Amino acid sequence: MKHVRTPSLLAATFATALLFSAGHVLADNPPNEPEENAQNDSSQPVTDTWITTKVKADLLATENVSGLDIKVETVDGVVTLTGAVASQAQKDKAVEVARQIKGVKRVEAGGLKLASR
Repeated sequence: MKHVRTPSLLAATFATALLFSAGHVLADNPPNEPEENAQNDSSQPVTDTWITTKVKADLLATENVSGLDIKVETVDGVVTLTGAVASQAQKDKAVEVARQIKGVKRVEAGGLKLASR
């Protein structure tokens, strides 16, 4: 009689051993549990790239602001907005959105022009 079950038995044994060891790792290091002295706020410095990305995302999510038409650049925490907006209200709103982002020192919107219709 041939040993047809040997590969299946070997695979089952390996899978059981793998699951058993994974269970021990998870028991020792439960996922998504905060460390005892963890703080909610990140102590990592805010970078210009992060600021630019956050400003752009917030502009795209803001109603009555044409976020696709506004270019955002950040250097040393100074955000520069350029492009075209439909009204002074949209320009003011874009500046307000940018100012609310953590790490923004100043917002320059001189390059944000009113689009001619």
